[in-house]
Amino acid sequence: MSLSEQVAANLPFLRRYARALTGSQSTGDAFVRATLEAALADSELKQSLEGGRIPLYRAFNKVWSTGFLDVAATDRASGEATGGEHEAGAQDRLRAITPVNRQALLLTTLEDFTPEQAGEIMDLETGKVEQLVAEAVSEIDREQATSVLIIEDEPLISMQLEDLVSSLGHQIAGTAATRTQAQEAVSEKTPGLVLADIQLADGSSGLDAVDDILAITSVPVIFITAYPERLLTGDRPEPTYLVTKPFQEATVRAAISQALFFGSSRPLEEG
Repeated sequence: MSLSEQVAANLPFLRRYARALTGSQSTGDAFVRATLEAALADSELKQSLEGGRIPLYRAFNKVWSTGFLDVAATDRASGEATGGEHEAGAQDRLRAITPVNRQALLLTTLEDFTPEQAGEIMDLETGKVEQLVAEAVSEIDREQATSVLIIEDEPLISMQLEDLVSSLGHQIAGTAATRTQAQEAVSEKTPGLVLADIQLADGSSGLDAVDDILAITSVPVIFITAYPERLLTGDRPEPTYLVTKPFQEATVRAAISQALFFGSSRPLEEG
């Protein structure tokens, strides 16, 4: 496989990481582009990317670490929205939490790197990475509990998510296996968070079900799917929170904490 093919294969997941790290698709993509441009301008850096995901993420993190504050200031000064109310709130909240903590958390959960691999990416000892992850979880878990709508057509997975959500101290706003059931659930109670699959029981789309909800209220959404590539195309606004099936519960827990952290910039409506 050529270098360009290797990078292309890992690029959708790097973009996912960048988006979750910055809270904005446009800002995340800007850092990914800057990383690729840096590689093109530096032959040694370009050659290092032949090592796969770890050197690619390592290159990205070096660019992000040196440019994060400048980009945040530019966004703030321009007053431009970076992807909706919750993503705009995310930019403010990212400035209030230690960025390096979020790097460690995302790398070891959303991106499924080991603490040792995350340490290589971040130029840190393994023990330090584990400490940063614990600090990030502590900061994020201070958020207020909310109600969660689960849109999932596989009963066992739906039950697993219900148990997980409840164990985190949240309420279940409802469960749905189809787009119609999701509409009915939201009409009875407005959720503070949505967990959604893409393919639903009657052939309807979880994307359409989420669009229905977002037309009514602004709420953070986490997509949990076996087909992440269908959402990571760059052809439409992409979800900030995307978990791949089969999932680890730790990954879903982290995504829930992050989504609520970013999405808590306005009071949640009660249905």
